[in-house]
Amino acid sequence: MTQTITRALITLTLNGEPHRIADGSSVADLVRDIGLDPKKVAVERNLEIVPRSTLADVMLADGDNLEIVHFVGGG
Repeated sequence: MTQTITRALITLTLNGEPHRIADGSSVADLVRDIGLDPKKVAVERNLEIVPRSTLADVMLADGDNLEIVHFVGGG
């Protein structure tokens, strides 16, 4: 018999919209979850810039407010 482990979800605000993600997720997990490359984004969490080098280390919490912008090449 296989046991399924269900992780609780937290709710945060992402670019002004409600978003749910598994509890215990990092900022990098969220960035990948929305289809972006963590190497090509700038993230503000609760009005503070999150250094790109720490995205995998910063854990999200219920009620966090995030703004994420991604860089697009072109010319």
